[in-house]
Amino acid sequence: MTQAFSSETFSAGAVTQKVEGAQGLIAALIASAPAPELSEKADLFGRLVGSWEVDLISHRPDPILPKAGEWGTMIRFYDESIDAWRCTWHGPMRGVVRSFLARADDDGIVLDGVFDDEGPLRWIFSEITNDPFKWRAVVSSDNWKTENLIQEMFARRQI
Repeated sequence: MTQAFSSETFSAGAVTQKVEGAQGLIAALIASAPAPELSEKADLFGRLVGSWEVDLISHRPDPILPKAGEWGTMIRFYDESIDAWRCTWHGPMRGVVRSFLARADDDGIVLDGVFDDEGPLRWIFSEITNDPFKWRAVVSSDNWKTENLIQEMFARRQI
C-alpha cells in the first residue's frame, strides 16, 4: 500500500503534508474500520451504513420534496472535548449546507442545529434496527417547548 501523505517539519515546528498520487486524498479520507479509541462512540452512526430505500413525507405547507437524484451527504467526526459528533450535511442541488451537533439519545440519534432560514432544527433518527429506521425533521420557535414536524422518512435496508 502506498502512503497517502508525506510530511516535512520546518524549524518553527509546523508540519506540512502533501497528498501524493491521484488516489492519495481518497485513501486519506477512507477508513477501513473505526478508530479504536472511539470504541462504542463509533457505533452511533455505523449502524446506518448501507443502502436504503426511503419513503419521504413532507409536512410543510409548501412541501419541499427532492427531485430525482437530489440527496445529500454528511461528513462527521467525533469531538471528544464536547462528547458529540460534529456533522455537516451538504445538499448540492439547492446549495444547502447544515452544521449539526449529534448525540445518542434513548431511542436513537439526535442532531441539533440553528439556521437563518429555519431557526432551531432537529433531525432525529429513531426506531433504528438492522432493517428499518425512522427519521424526522422538526423545528421549534419556542426553545423546544413545542415542536413542529416538517419532514419524515421511513427507511428500509436494501438487500
